[in-house]
Amino acid sequence: MYLIAGLGNPDKKYQYTRHNTGFMALDALADKLSCEVREKRFKGLCGQAFYKGEKLLLLKPMTYMNLSGESIAAAASFYRLEPSQIIVLYDDINFDCGRLRIRGSGSAGGHNGMKSIIGCLGSDAFPRVRIGVGGLGEHEDLVTHVLGRFSSDDMEIMKKVFSEAADAALCIVDDGVAEAMNRYNGSRID
Repeated sequence: MYLIAGLGNPDKKYQYTRHNTGFMALDALADKLSCEVREKRFKGLCGQAFYKGEKLLLLKPMTYMNLSGESIAAAASFYRLEPSQIIVLYDDINFDCGRLRIRGSGSAGGHNGMKSIIGCLGSDAFPRVRIGVGGLGEHEDLVTHVLGRFSSDDMEIMKKVFSEAADAALCIVDDGVAEAMNRYNGSRID
């Protein structure tokens, strides 16, 4: 079994912001799996699917970004999952729009949602799909940037990236993190 979580903020005003990239990627995955992510559990919205005989729990924490770990740790504890069975999809300002970076473990890199997950799980040894949302503008602060919306051109790119991120998560399930890294790291979607 795998828990695949997409990070974001629950309020409608955040729906299409850069910080909700994880939610949008999880929606793309749910579409691929014909799964609805609506059940209220674990301080989040859940859906269950089967993929090539593997049970998947899709989760959107409704705790707001900075407390994402509470939701993910609750689900992981309930299902007795190891960190290696948890895949997290989230935004990353260190990469341009259109880039993915898969890692099997690592630090939070300044991302508050990831800090929360690492703190609540007591481990950073879980796979993650980092989705580039572009860096800060010249006179832009971090909060304004991540809570801002994509331009229409960038959103067209990101729709393709969400699908790629979903495929990357399924590749981790199918073939492992190393194969997903080989297949998806460094590629750029335009």
